[in-house]
Amino acid sequence: MAQFVKLDPEALRELYVGNERLVSYNVEMAEVTGGTFWKAYTPEQIAGTEPFEMKGGLNANIFAEGGLMQYYDPIDLYDEKLRTLAKEIGPSWVRVSGSWATKTYYDFDGHTGGKVPEGYGAVLNRQQWVGVLDFCKAMGAKLLISMADCEGLHHADEPWNPSQAQQIFALSKEYGKPIDAVEFVNEPNLLEMSGCPKGYTPELYAKNQDIFARWLRENYPDCLFVGTSTSEGPSNSDPAYESAGDSNSFLKNVPLEVLLKGMQEKLDVYSYHYYNGVAERLRAMMPNSYWLPDRATSEDYLDVARSMIQYHTEKRDIYCPGGEIWVTESGDAGGGGTTWASTYLDVFRTLNELGAFCTVTKGIIFHNTLASSDYGFLSHGSFAPRPNYFAVLLWHRLMGNTAYDTAEPIREGAHVYAHSRADGKPGKAYLVINNSRTDTTTVALPKDAEVYQLSAETLRAETMLCNGKALVLGEGNALPEMAPVAAKAGELTLPAATCTFIVL
Repeated sequence: MAQFVKLDPEALRELYVGNERLVSYNVEMAEVTGGTFWKAYTPEQIAGTEPFEMKGGLNANIFAEGGLMQYYDPIDLYDEKLRTLAKEIGPSWVRVSGSWATKTYYDFDGHTGGKVPEGYGAVLNRQQWVGVLDFCKAMGAKLLISMADCEGLHHADEPWNPSQAQQIFALSKEYGKPIDAVEFVNEPNLLEMSGCPKGYTPELYAKNQDIFARWLRENYPDCLFVGTSTSEGPSNSDPAYESAGDSNSFLKNVPLEVLLKGMQEKLDVYSYHYYNGVAERLRAMMPNSYWLPDRATSEDYLDVARSMIQYHTEKRDIYCPGGEIWVTESGDAGGGGTTWASTYLDVFRTLNELGAFCTVTKGIIFHNTLASSDYGFLSHGSFAPRPNYFAVLLWHRLMGNTAYDTAEPIREGAHVYAHSRADGKPGKAYLVINNSRTDTTTVALPKDAEVYQLSAETLRAETMLCNGKALVLGEGNALPEMAPVAAKAGELTLPAATCTFIVL
């Protein structure tokens, strides 16, 4: 059904001033050290012309090279193209974490010779970590990490010790780029599956998190204590999914209240992970959490992000009252992204999450990732920008930090969000998402406006258009011009399947 939206900037109700580093991203520890990460889809799978088939069937080892993962060499954080594109996103946080980080040994004097010590899964050397610190310096970024907490550091019945933590904190401070925030463990609700010691229990986790927090506050009191990066939340299952039997899930989650029941040290920032479902890589194991591509613009699908935000706002009020909320991993699907994660089809989810988040709370969203796997802002290796990169680039350039209540109900064809102007000039910046695939939306403009309309030739296109012009890099990796189109006061028609920024 076609929708009608009337923009009334004078009637907007201010919600709050948000965090200027809202748009942030992950650089996985596996990228920094080199390691296994989600295997890339083929061009045909991305286009939707070739089905994805899991090698080895349901019982395949998802962590085995040649199965659903592959080995990647360390990322070059000094690459000029990577740095130029990352800096355009604006002041951000960089998170170096992932399950790989839970099992990474810090060898800053080279004594291991690159050989991984028993009980660990990888080695981080001085050159690699200095590369991260130099990258953050060049980006003007703040740095968030998670700690090693695995069998190599201590057994489950032994207390956590700071022998590794003190090395990475000391080197970072000495180099002039101290660690700004830290999570104890990545996704501790998965315990052993996230790399924690064998036999770890929620009680032991809570006790060790307190030990770490006390060590942190005694030695690095300016560093924010963030937690718990849990991946729990309301259902992200497709309500349209039908099955003759129970869904098979290989993930055993520990509820947040159980995980933190014995916690005594308070958090500075509350964090969680949000994925809208699972990728094709995990579909056989969690079939009800996989959304078909024709559902990726539906109200059910887009509502997952808002439901997750509201759920964790309540949890924040219990475990970290008054603190910001950080989504320390965010993407379309757990398992490295769906086959359409690198296409225009995922832009609806990305922009809708940003808009919805800012109507509920303030904080930061760390997109997973900057330049790895199919959900990265940039493609791995070539660092070619994907549609989501240009979407958040426009958000950063146009949408200011002050969020407003538009009083427009969310509905198909009309997801309407309003902010101050990012350039600081008087006026307002709107985002209107027409997620209908068939119907137009009419917007009543009270005055002349500048319009930036995102679209694509097909929903699964790897190239997005802004006002009809392809968003691709030019000579010397120059960013394309994203110039607005002038719109006169009156009615503006938004075609189906478009995301439109309107600046008054």
